[in-house]
Amino acid sequence: QVQLVESGGGLVQPGGSLRLSCVASGNFFSIYGVTWYRQAPGKEREYVARMFTSGGVDYADSVKGRFTVSRDDAKNTVYLQMDSLKAEDTAVYYCKKPGGTTWGQGTQVIVSS
Repeated sequence: QVQLVESGGGLVQPGGSLRLSCVASGNFFSIYGVTWYRQAPGKEREYVARMFTSGGVDYADSVKGRFTVSRDDAKNTVYLQMDSLKAEDTAVYYCKKPGGTTWGQGTQVIVSS
């Protein structure tokens, strides 16, 4: 089982930015791609974005135009750049192998003034 490790969360004011990282071993992302999810307090986990092996990205409507997924193969890392953050973006963010069943620890993002 390849483990994905998320990091980069924190406290940010509304309108601010954060960049989350998802690190894997080997050529994981070029082989499988990656999916980002988030879970807000008291809510169901929801889809945020997916990067395909081609590098193409699909975004949930709620984050389209504000979030950007990118990949650095040399560092075996995928990034989730989050701009124009809103209070409703507060959640624990997870990256996961598409179709996989293993979840990591996630990284907490709090958007608050």
